[in-house]
Amino acid sequence: MRFATLRIMALQTNRLAREKSPYLLQHAHNPVDWYPWGEEAFAKARQEQKPIFLSIGYSTCHWCHVMERESFEKPETAELLNRWFVSIKVDREEHPDVDHVYMQAVTALTGRGGWPLSVFLTPELKPFFGGTYFPPERRWQMASFREVLTAVAQAWEQKRQEVTASAEQLTTLLSQPPAETAATAPITEELLHMGFRQAEAMFDPVHGGFGDAPKFPRAHELAFLLRYWVRTRQAQALQMVTTTLDSMAQGGLYDHVGGGFHRYATDAQWLVPHFEKMLYDQALLARVYVEAFQVTGRADYAQVVRGTCEYVLRDLQAPEGAFYSAEDADSEGEEGKFYVWTPSEITAVLGPEEAALFHQVYGVTEQGNFEHRTSILHLQQPPDASVERRLASARRKLFDVRERRVRPHRDDKVLTGWNGLMIAALARAGAALEEPRYVAAAERAAEFVLGALVRERGLLRRYRDGDARYLGTLEDYAFLLDGLLALYEADFNPRWLAEAKRLAGEMDARFRDPQESGWFLRDREEPALIVRPKEIYDGATPSGNSVATLILLRLGRLLGDDSLEASARKALEGFSQALARAPYGSPWLLCAVDMALGPAREIIIAGDLAQAATRAMVRALHQRFLPRDVSAVHEVGREGAALEALIPFVKQQQPLGGKATAYVCERFACQAPVSKPEALAKLLEGGG
Repeated sequence: MRFATLRIMALQTNRLAREKSPYLLQHAHNPVDWYPWGEEAFAKARQEQKPIFLSIGYSTCHWCHVMERESFEKPETAELLNRWFVSIKVDREEHPDVDHVYMQAVTALTGRGGWPLSVFLTPELKPFFGGTYFPPERRWQMASFREVLTAVAQAWEQKRQEVTASAEQLTTLLSQPPAETAATAPITEELLHMGFRQAEAMFDPVHGGFGDAPKFPRAHELAFLLRYWVRTRQAQALQMVTTTLDSMAQGGLYDHVGGGFHRYATDAQWLVPHFEKMLYDQALLARVYVEAFQVTGRADYAQVVRGTCEYVLRDLQAPEGAFYSAEDADSEGEEGKFYVWTPSEITAVLGPEEAALFHQVYGVTEQGNFEHRTSILHLQQPPDASVERRLASARRKLFDVRERRVRPHRDDKVLTGWNGLMIAALARAGAALEEPRYVAAAERAAEFVLGALVRERGLLRRYRDGDARYLGTLEDYAFLLDGLLALYEADFNPRWLAEAKRLAGEMDARFRDPQESGWFLRDREEPALIVRPKEIYDGATPSGNSVATLILLRLGRLLGDDSLEASARKALEGFSQALARAPYGSPWLLCAVDMALGPAREIIIAGDLAQAATRAMVRALHQRFLPRDVSAVHEVGREGAALEALIPFVKQQQPLGGKATAYVCERFACQAPVSKPEALAKLLEGGG
């Protein structure tokens, strides 16, 4: 009778049906009596003295889908969860601070983490046991999920004192700050050299990338190595970057038909990807390919940037201008089915002659290189220009056919921080490639975020279906600041700079650690978690502390605001010992060290952006990779007055003789002004 009732309930909805998260809504028809993260669930656990089962994932997570299908949809499993536990489901992309705390707990307990994250808590939210994916039956030397539930429930009933003591010990461990943060140390160039040497030791000289399979893009490591090359002209640093970028762009990690990058490669050769596509990967990889294009001038890097940006604008842009979060790896229940091809499918579209060329160039065979004898497209070697023209036509035909396939699920929530990263990437790509559409798209996204996700009570994190919710985390502020400053340096609209200045002050007030260095992940106005996390490790995205430090250095330098730079330098000094211990883990923070050590310059162009001469000066600036320089355009009239209110120094930077004039300064002590793009280019060489 009980199972029959649960089967009827499965056709109905649980509390998650009232949520906006696509991930939570995917579980709204489970027979599990799910609660969203919040006081209602916490109060029930306290009142009934039941342990909490906390399940964390996200809507495009392959193994989250698997565990739902195998366990959460099953009435017999739901019956155990509903009888013994208060079950809470969390979208990690809505609550990265919650995810961070409990991921740290599971990593401490098991030595590994990942999603789905499965954690058992006391009613006081303290963790005592956990793992990631649990199978429905015992396999791979893993207990089944039902066995785990039974064992945890028995331990809670029979050994509660031991369980709560264990939870207290683990919580105490999580609360302890790293020993390295107890004292500050000066930042030196040796930190950069250590970071380079550690990257060199991890580098795969054959296939590029760092370490063995699975292999992640590590865009922030490449960004650091480019900056290290600018500083030292160490050839190996640039070689590591280009080898990795070439391998990723030629392998299966890149979508050769539709553009954009998959999440990571399951092998060392970058051939077989995990097929989900995340907005942040598109942003971070487009940005580093832009920087590599500025350094090398290679047209194929510009082509990858365009392919990635076009994918985002086509498939991840909301009608209002903001950007959705991700696309799933799976379609029709199979990972990668949307992306792979058989020779016969390609021949049916292209015809025998064109298909033969395509098969040869992209490694398509009857045996295949993926499941069901299908092929993941990858370049055997880069084609020459004449062949590329033919391939471009073939790719367009295949794209049109692929668009008629069943698409992977798209997570259509808008996250402030990830939009900040994409705004920065589009702004930089548009400026460097002279593509106004990309800058305009960044402007639209910034307008939306500032209009829909900025409230009097603070920046909000998530927007979906008309609903804006959850106070922003440190990464939301830091990533949006990065986007706004990049957008200002692309279109030179003072509005973005004014918004960045305001948000920087708000970020410092809401997240700053008053006792030690840096910023907490969670807003001080949020209800407290069991610990208040602070992080400098750069994972799939850079840490909020890394980006906040770098952006405050850049913003302080541009505005002439010593307090912003001082705040960033204090953070760096506090993090320097931890950074020295493991520089490879925080490459974006190493970029901040590079900026702090300088030399860094302010480049002011005085002139009218409507005039070709001024735009030529701007073009000379945007063509170069100048990671330690900041820039502004001082126009006469209303826009000029708005900029002067933000950067009083620019009042002195005027067009000379009515001509566009560039000033290259350091600490606002300027070299002789120049009025020709070639002269500006000469001043910029070797700097930044």
